Amino acid sequence: MEKEKALPKRQDISAEFKWKLEDIYPTDDAWEKDFQAVPALLDKITALKGKLQEKSANLLAVLQLQDELGKGLEKIFTYARMRRDEDNTNPTYQALTDRAVALNARAAGETSFITPEILAIPDDILQRFQKEEQGLALYRFLLDDLKRQKAHVLTADEEAILAQASELGQSPGQIFTMLNNADLTFPTIRDEEGREVEITHGRYGQLMESKDRRVRKEAFYGLYGTYKKLENTLAATFTSAIKRDVFFSRVRRYPSALEAALFGDNVPKDVYDNLIGTVRKHNDAMHRYVRLRKKLLGVDQLHMYDLYVPMVADVDWKVTYKEALEMVKQGLEPLGDDYGRVLDESFKTGWIDVYENKGKTSGAYSWGPYGTHPYVLLNYQDRLDDVFTLAHEMGHALHSYYSHKEQPYIYSAYTIFVAEVASTVNETLLIRHLLEREQDKSRRLYLINHYLEQFRGTLYRQTMFAEFEKIVHAKIEAAEALTLQELKQIYHRLNVDYYGPDIIVDDDIDIEWARIPHFYNNFYVYKYATGFSAATALSAQILAEGQPAVERYLTFLKSGGSDYPLELLKRAGVDMGTAEPIEKALSVFRELLDEMEKLTARAN
Repeated sequence: MEKEKALPKRQDISAEFKWKLEDIYPTDDAWEKDFQAVPALLDKITALKGKLQEKSANLLAVLQLQDELGKGLEKIFTYARMRRDEDNTNPTYQALTDRAVALNARAAGETSFITPEILAIPDDILQRFQKEEQGLALYRFLLDDLKRQKAHVLTADEEAILAQASELGQSPGQIFTMLNNADLTFPTIRDEEGREVEITHGRYGQLMESKDRRVRKEAFYGLYGTYKKLENTLAATFTSAIKRDVFFSRVRRYPSALEAALFGDNVPKDVYDNLIGTVRKHNDAMHRYVRLRKKLLGVDQLHMYDLYVPMVADVDWKVTYKEALEMVKQGLEPLGDDYGRVLDESFKTGWIDVYENKGKTSGAYSWGPYGTHPYVLLNYQDRLDDVFTLAHEMGHALHSYYSHKEQPYIYSAYTIFVAEVASTVNETLLIRHLLEREQDKSRRLYLINHYLEQFRGTLYRQTMFAEFEKIVHAKIEAAEALTLQELKQIYHRLNVDYYGPDIIVDDDIDIEWARIPHFYNNFYVYKYATGFSAATALSAQILAEGQPAVERYLTFLKSGGSDYPLELLKRAGVDMGTAEPIEKALSVFRELLDEMEKLTARAN
């Protein structure tokens, strides 16, 4: 039996497929120099403690110093963490990351007086300060937002304690990251050609798309069987993260952990509840999709390991990385010349880390500090899905590029709520481009299948995740038991509800929550679903209206965090305060499902 070679080591990956973190720091020594400079900057800030109410110049000075500190800490942390992400087993960058985390916690503690002191300034004095000090005009939105937060900000001493506790609060996520990326070893299975293949995070998606059902089944049980061996540890780690969320929400006097998480974006709880309610109302369409999948795969019983394999037979669509770059460039042409110019630059100048290597962080993301170009981490596997991942992450990257270019540091960081809009607009434009040009019937069906999977994976599945988060947090808040068995039962019931009666919900899927990194960033995943809905509406406007819609959209990308996300999206052309965008997105899902049913009916 031929044995496939193990994952390459980092040093064996060609430089052309690696990002250039030297654009952040040319050497680790340069990083160290900036790290050592932070205490002096903190001294300047703490020298203003107790003096913010004295004069407007002090208020402006502390806000400007806080920006300088934020830029420096962001640069220090992102470099260390992204170096660690290249190979999580590398002790050098494990240490740099730990030091950066500790430095952030120290800085948060020493600067924690700023918000309470600003909030203690009487409104009439704050207004006078803003009139007499021109430099404070930049901070008007920030100051107004701080006033909104007043009920949830504690005394200076209490804020200092919470800031020190923040490092402890990161522990569940850090433990999960090390377990998931450094310690877990998955079994080896045989692929379609009989070669031995080690299951990895990056390869798992590829294996689940295998036409050989044995491969899918073995990959499914191999992956989840590994998590089950640590299920008690993973349950304890996850429930610790939930308890952390509940603790901080209660200390800050929020009605619930959910409302605490939504508050920063100024998103009403109704938006979250509308998402779950609207998607649940359309679960019949997902049940119909599952029924079609069962029929087209020709199986007596559909299992969870059958959910990712393309339903269209005889289409083996492999896309090299070079081909993917061209596909994405063409698909995003509706966004205009300037967007295309930046995209082309990103492909040629070390923005992207392309291939999987041993120890590399799984999945994909876009990140990067203010003052340098953004970066994208991939684990590219030559699948069509990977092309869409590239488009998705470049949506984030160019959002960052435009926000950083057009906004001062204080407003350069957009929220996750709008971030998922930018990434999904790219995916939607790409799929529309491919569908418009594809003449081959099998490939067209394959693309429709892929688009339907985007709806299943992003709108339905992420909403199911969001409902799971809501349920488990509510249980902790109500002082109810949340044992391993309870977690598994809740997750099982949700899969039954969302996927319907035509699929066997295998028991091993009950542990899936244990491998979802986003659950350690509470109430995050719902933004994928709302972002997908908003992106469906915006991309339709771009394709239908052309330049006016493109201008609105680019203005949105350039706005960073200069306003609340719902307001930014309204100006771009979509109102997420209503269920309408979700309803419209689900109507597109039904239309695609209709088309696939008709095409496959004629084929039969």
